Amino acid sequence: MSRMKAVQVNAAGGPLTVVEREIPQPGDGHVRIKVQACGICHSDSLTKEGLWPGLQFPRVPGHEIAGVIDALGAGIEGWAVGQRVGVGWHGGHCGRCARCRQGDFVLCEKAQVPGISYDGGYAEFVVAPVEALASIPDDLSDTDAAPLLCAGITTYNALRNSGARAGDVVAILGIGGLGHLGVQFARQMGFRTVAIARGQDKASLAKELGAHHYIDSRAQNVAEELQKLGGARVILATVTSGKAMSAAVGGLGLNGKMIMVGISEEPVEVPIAQFIMGRNSIQGWPSGTSADSQDTLAFSALSGVKPMIEEFPLDRAAEAYERMMSGDARFRVVLKMG
Repeated sequence: MSRMKAVQVNAAGGPLTVVEREIPQPGDGHVRIKVQACGICHSDSLTKEGLWPGLQFPRVPGHEIAGVIDALGAGIEGWAVGQRVGVGWHGGHCGRCARCRQGDFVLCEKAQVPGISYDGGYAEFVVAPVEALASIPDDLSDTDAAPLLCAGITTYNALRNSGARAGDVVAILGIGGLGHLGVQFARQMGFRTVAIARGQDKASLAKELGAHHYIDSRAQNVAEELQKLGGARVILATVTSGKAMSAAVGGLGLNGKMIMVGISEEPVEVPIAQFIMGRNSIQGWPSGTSADSQDTLAFSALSGVKPMIEEFPLDRAAEAYERMMSGDARFRVVLKMG
């Protein structure tokens, strides 16, 4: 069998098309992965709509890849055929630029992203550089692992690097694809977990996910409610609204920090006096390296954190993509192979 099924975009803004392709061969320092599941992420639109500078078509999207090593290129050590692995947003780095020399691989000046820099996981096989691999624990399914390689690592890695300690008030702003995982991670890390969303319809879900408190941003003043709890040590902003972030920032306590992981075109406005007198700060956080992905998967398996997903077969990728982009999905969409 030298052919495989893949779903590609032929030109910017074009449809997702099911095609047959040659099964790719792994070069030096690369492995071939038999894909078992691939999550669909909102940032797959960067590929589909041709929004990434220098993107070359045709291109197979997908950067939430879970599978099994199927073949090894030359010079691979420490990985074996048959081993379960995942590849997330961090799809490779150069190792030579100033950022890599500092060990900041996720911000490599020549960073590679699966589905953007090279063909991604909307296919039966994918080839990736060895430095992009994360080991998947045995007690985590492929479909659960896939979204953890982007949505999971983004929230987990931001929280564990936030400086918050067990018992601190940590608020998750937005209970969507990122936020529903953020609430679970915050609870499992021992934080006094506050979920913030619009309307009462997510209150019971937030509690099920582990939130100790729920704030309805439509009916309540978010900043005031957080101050009633003593002020937030961390607000993890997963929403895609700068206005919503600005409305919450007054809820920071002493030495409080807002960490932005949701992208918005709108700026965030901060009350300067509060920030000076409360030693407050705002930080952005990009997901993390493959090693961080591996830690995310291990912690999720250990603590029982799981994404809420809808599954689709590969040949319904176009439908699955539209489902994800519509915002109706609850909360991640995953392509399951075979």
